[in-house]
Amino acid sequence: MLQVGDEFRHKYSYTQNDVDTFAKVSGDINPLHIDPVAGKASMFGRNIMHGFLGASVFTKIFGALWYAEGHVYMSQNLKWFKPMFVDTQYEAVIKVKEIFKEKNRVLYECAVYDVATGEQTIGGEALLLNKLQYIW
Repeated sequence: MLQVGDEFRHKYSYTQNDVDTFAKVSGDINPLHIDPVAGKASMFGRNIMHGFLGASVFTKIFGALWYAEGHVYMSQNLKWFKPMFVDTQYEAVIKVKEIFKEKNRVLYECAVYDVATGEQTIGGEALLLNKLQYIW
């Protein structure tokens, strides 16, 4: 059973096609994400990914990879520290921060790191409910 300090890691990356699809689905068509000319002229020198696309890895982890059956997202807070770019390898790390046994809930620390530099790009916490698997 889960204990404070347990963690899960998942490496991932996105393509420009993924960013373009996210722009269409979300409605965030900011040229900084989808127009190479605007990206090159920006302070970043190239297009950046949508912050929520970079952070969407957490819903993948909790929805498909880590104690997924029965998970219900209760809350998520996020901070973005660095821009994220397409075709770059990132690693998402979730770590059990606190367990609420009587409510079948777990609070996780959530982070994303650039694999090449080790720099953290995203940080936050997520609270998950799971009456099927969070049973102590």
